[in-house]
Amino acid sequence: MLKRYRIKDYDFKLVIMLIAISVIGIMAVGSAQRSVQDKQIMGLIVGVFLMIIISLFDYTVLLKLYWVFYTLNIVLLFLVEIMGVKAGGAQRWFSFFGIRFQPSEFAKILLILFYAQFIMKHKENINTMRTLLTLIALLIPPLFLVYRQPDLSTSIMLAVIFCVMLFIGGLSYKVIVGVFAVVIPSVVIFLTIVLQPDQNLIKDYQQTRILAWLYPSEYVNAEGYQQANSVMAIGSGQLFGKGLNNNIIGSVKNGNFISEPQTDFIFAIIGEEMGFIGSCAVILLLFLIALECVLIARRAKDTAGMIICSGMAALIGFQSFMNIAVATSLMPNTGIPLPFVSAGLTSLVSLFIGMGFVLNVRLQAKNDYNVK
Repeated sequence: MLKRYRIKDYDFKLVIMLIAISVIGIMAVGSAQRSVQDKQIMGLIVGVFLMIIISLFDYTVLLKLYWVFYTLNIVLLFLVEIMGVKAGGAQRWFSFFGIRFQPSEFAKILLILFYAQFIMKHKENINTMRTLLTLIALLIPPLFLVYRQPDLSTSIMLAVIFCVMLFIGGLSYKVIVGVFAVVIPSVVIFLTIVLQPDQNLIKDYQQTRILAWLYPSEYVNAEGYQQANSVMAIGSGQLFGKGLNNNIIGSVKNGNFISEPQTDFIFAIIGEEMGFIGSCAVILLLFLIALECVLIARRAKDTAGMIICSGMAALIGFQSFMNIAVATSLMPNTGIPLPFVSAGLTSLVSLFIGMGFVLNVRLQAKNDYNVK
């Protein structure tokens, strides 16, 4: 499983960017809620260690366990159903040796690994109805289990990652156009239904979030206040911000105008305390990390490696967009963490595990000399 690689083929710039964005996250999380900063530091140490170890293993050998990855994913998500801990109206976690564990975060990585191998094995038949239906059928169980927690934002992310992997795997443009022809009207119909007062498709609080986004003036003291205060915080930071761990009375964070700022609304803390410069630095780092994954995907030696890197690029890129869009009120509140930045041990470690596979794809990239 282990190979000998040339040290110059290791993507150190990607590692540096990952550590840099994580350190910014640790500082922002510590300022938002000091009690969780130590756990975030531990997550960085464990994550980097696992990333380096995984990056030295041949991913083509590890992917032979793709059905194990899929089964493990279903088992972990099912455990949430039977022994999960409820918090904030959702049941997304369970305790593992005293550590709070969120399987839906690992689900993203495990599905990327599973589909990387599965799509490569069925690449020649990917545009046949049988293969497409099989691919979709395999996605339904984990998607359903995540949606039931309820976790609509992660369900959306899983669907987005799945679509990206299918496209990279060779899905025909004719199929894509056909899907869009069905999906776009379906989304319009879905939104029309969920805005009705007696709808049963989504939870009441999810409907309220959509309504608060569409009609913010009518929901000032309800779900809308979170995003309104987030936008206010980001704007108040101006160019250089108010400084980390500040005691300014007019600070949105110090006034507790945003609940759980260390997770879903961590970008509001960055905007307020690090200013426009800090916000741009975070956005740029996340963009460069996603771009590096895309560049590695283009040089991957096989389809599986290409799908792994593209899946991670989609995960980091789309999830970053969704989190920042919520913080800036460009879309309804979805409750999704900012990759490598938001507080969350499971999220941080799982992302580093995924990046470990990306680094190994880079080590085995085309035109690179590898000695077995």
